[in-house]
Amino acid sequence: MGYNVNFQYRKFHLGDKLTEEQVAFFNKYGFLHFPGVLSPEGVKAIIDSYYEATNKLMAEGATQINGVPLFLGKDIDGSKIIHRFPFFSLHSKPMHEFITSGKLKPLLSLLGSYKPRIVENEKDGVVFNHYVNTPGSKFKQMGWHTDSIRDLFYDGKVLPMLNIGVYLDDSSETNGGLRVLPGTHNQKLFQLLFKKAYFLNGKADKNEKLVVAKAGDVVVHHGHLWHRVAESPYIGEKSRRRVMYIPAICGKFIPKTKDSKTKLYHKLRPVTKDWF
Repeated sequence: MGYNVNFQYRKFHLGDKLTEEQVAFFNKYGFLHFPGVLSPEGVKAIIDSYYEATNKLMAEGATQINGVPLFLGKDIDGSKIIHRFPFFSLHSKPMHEFITSGKLKPLLSLLGSYKPRIVENEKDGVVFNHYVNTPGSKFKQMGWHTDSIRDLFYDGKVLPMLNIGVYLDDSSETNGGLRVLPGTHNQKLFQLLFKKAYFLNGKADKNEKLVVAKAGDVVVHHGHLWHRVAESPYIGEKSRRRVMYIPAICGKFIPKTKDSKTKLYHKLRPVTKDWF
């Protein structure tokens, strides 16, 4: 059913060009882990820009960007935070500079002839996810899902894509951690659509693998790969997990603007609020 459960977890160096070994690993398992891509100074600059942008948007009373809702909640001290910040790189100079530096360009070769592009103003743009387990938090976990399914709400076709995760905190089971089902990016369309109940199912799977990453690491996964984020067993600072996802997509160019309408999948969030 698309699983590859008997594999040895590997980490790789991200250079100017991907190696045949790296491409083969990705093609088989659906993800690649590159340690130390972003420097500690780069991590701090991006985190600082997040809080600056959050404070600005909260002062303005913003509830959405380009038709994509902001997921709002409260931090440990009761202050307002944006749990899910879409189009983040349009509000963060250091994040935009990192994306345009070319450091991530070698990853585009993973989709070969589809000619993917890294985007900042399409779909939901670069998304900053801020998980924290507090009484006022609205974003503690995320149920099973694939990222490619979103395409159905645009042009009706599920196209290959990449989601490039950039870690701003160390990530493990301590603060929830990313869980992947290796090899499920090679599944048939039926399994892509119906293997699990999207976002409603957050239960552990016997075949899932935990991604243990450090701040500054990059973990890229195929958009067809089934994955989830578990809830931290801790409350407070120990549960904090901040990670950004940079999409590399194929297909028609459809930029978003301040006049863009909210897509249906965002309107479904109240139904899946405990897992989305």
